[in-house]
Amino acid sequence: MLGLPDVLSVLLRVLSLILVLQAAGAALFAALQGRDLSGSRRATRRLGRIAAIAGAVCVVGHLALQAGRLAGDLSGALDGSLLELEVNSRAGAAAGLCLLGLALIAVGLSFDGRAGRAESGISRTAAVVGAALVVASFALTGHTSVSPHRSILASLLTLHLIIVAWWFGALPPLYLASLMESPATAGRIVDRFSSVAAWLVPGILLAGLALAALLVANLGVLRRPYGELLLAKLGGFALLMGLASLNKWRLAPAIARSEGSALLAFRRSVAAEIALIAAVLAVTAVMTTFFSPE
Repeated sequence: MLGLPDVLSVLLRVLSLILVLQAAGAALFAALQGRDLSGSRRATRRLGRIAAIAGAVCVVGHLALQAGRLAGDLSGALDGSLLELEVNSRAGAAAGLCLLGLALIAVGLSFDGRAGRAESGISRTAAVVGAALVVASFALTGHTSVSPHRSILASLLTLHLIIVAWWFGALPPLYLASLMESPATAGRIVDRFSSVAAWLVPGILLAGLALAALLVANLGVLRRPYGELLLAKLGGFALLMGLASLNKWRLAPAIARSEGSALLAFRRSVAAEIALIAAVLAVTAVMTTFFSPE
């Protein structure tokens, strides 16, 4: 039976996944498409900074609650010996690497992009390195870190998550662009993003399927909670691909043509994508916290 530390721990895990991937994705979006932005540049960078700071709080809180789970009571979150045990574990190493990455993102996104060339280059590099560290931290824990195939699993997980972060992290900036940029600029930004996404996003599915093939011993797992949650993730991804296709082939060209209803339809589509990805991340948090592929 789940206790209060378990429930709070998985809730913070969900929040931390959403926030740290949003921060990493915002950093990547700002580095790759920041120069295309004018009216929404500062709002995009501020969003990334806020996500990085809030994500850091959730990462620390989740680590403390893991100590509470060990004790079976919330008091364990304040027990020095249990906290030391968590800090010195793989989870502690992963949290430390993630916090370093989030700090670099927050610092790198502190510049509005109109600073001197050298200063802008340094801040952009810091944010991108921070995003890479955040993604790399996930490979230090979980089922992939203890598998005999951990080297290839770590590579697949990193590829999987860097694309997820780039996609998920770009959605709120795209929403802001649709609100704050001219229709022509917004259409150009959406079209450029969609063109890259058409090539990269299928990599999420391919890397995810390869991870599942290496982790899942037999198809019987699909009849157990881990497998059922895995299938739920695949269903969510199928819906996301449908929305992404709508954005690419219908809404982006309509925005560029300044069709009156296109921007509103695009915002609704992006909001649905954000909600779906958040739901998939919630399923992931539950699956990896309470269940195992074995």
